[in-house]
Amino acid sequence: MAGRHLKALIAAYRDKDDLAFRRAAQAIIEEEEGKKHVALARDLRRLLAAGSAVHMPVDNAPLPEPPRDRDTDLPLTEIRSSRLLLDDLVLDTGLNGRLHELIREVPAWPELDAAGVPRRRSLLLFGPPGCGKSSIAAALAGDLGWPLATVRTETLMSSYLGETASNLNRVFEFAHSGPYVVLFDEFDSLGKVRDDPTDHGELRRVVNAVLQLIDRYQGPSLLVAATNHQHVLDPALWRRFSEVLEVPLPTADQRRVLLMRTLRGHIGPGIDLEPIVSGLDGLPHAAAELVSHDALRLAILDGRTAVTQTDLQEALSRTTRRPWR
Repeated sequence: MAGRHLKALIAAYRDKDDLAFRRAAQAIIEEEEGKKHVALARDLRRLLAAGSAVHMPVDNAPLPEPPRDRDTDLPLTEIRSSRLLLDDLVLDTGLNGRLHELIREVPAWPELDAAGVPRRRSLLLFGPPGCGKSSIAAALAGDLGWPLATVRTETLMSSYLGETASNLNRVFEFAHSGPYVVLFDEFDSLGKVRDDPTDHGELRRVVNAVLQLIDRYQGPSLLVAATNHQHVLDPALWRRFSEVLEVPLPTADQRRVLLMRTLRGHIGPGIDLEPIVSGLDGLPHAAAELVSHDALRLAILDGRTAVTQTDLQEALSRTTRRPWR
């Protein structure tokens, strides 16, 4: 730890200068990250955020009760803790950098407020299915140390006229109640373009409610919407989100890393992963993971601990025969 950062930290504490304290602490965190002290940097970031106006729950604290549908009493969100981290994912370099920037921003929210810079409270992820959009939301929750609240669309979309908008209000009230990562998966079901000829009025009301709620949202949670069908989203929704990021199909290098990570310790002698990497071209991250798991399953059922080239080829054949879009 650089002496100048430590001096700045102590001086800020002495002067009760919160912004200076955060700047010094952030500099220390970035220095530790530069030294590849990932675990320490993550813990320091969590501690820094816990001392801000955006309080983080203590580890092992009980999870909050989810908001509920008024008529059925079914939960509108599924709330859980997440141990997944962004560094566990295999992502495009640019996308990875933007997501880490969001994580670094949260402890600096009070400083941004003081400078008149709007917080990024909402994120829209779009791209092909199976590329990790839901995993990104879970990893953001894991890195921040916040609960992940996944909106249950099947409960949210009520058959009662007007009740869907009321359920949306309850979800946003919940997002105002504490720091959570609130995931709206399959967001296109809520944000479909309003001139859809099949709509009888209810869809238009739901989209209008979503637009208004996102516009007014000033809570401590991070809202994450994910869609595989960005082309059907209402055009007015795109500009409502603080950040919009594409989650693309994996490159050959990323597919190779995914295979090697999943098969770590189980690759037999003479294995050539390149035909498998090439065979997965145009398929999502989930396809590479499926090949690895299927190959491991074949080996284990045959009483082996290492996969063979035959296992991998059979797993690839099974994976490429199933539809992915």
